[in-house]
Amino acid sequence: MRALQKNATWELMPLPHEKKTVGCRWIYTLKLKANGSIERYKAKLAAKGYTQIYGWATRRPLP
Repeated sequence: MRALQKNATWELMPLPHEKKTVGCRWIYTLKLKANGSIERYKAKLAAKGYTQIYGWATRRPLP
């Protein structure tokens, strides 16, 4: 998280009073070499899709 903050990956914005936050979770995976040994660990933060509204972001212009 510190690296994401340092690189200014996100900008925190106030949540409109009529909206709810979308949950998220960390997904961890391993990248393996051809011989089966571990090359590196990977992690990504993903939104929980079942709480999102389909097409909402595509109908609004992004800032």
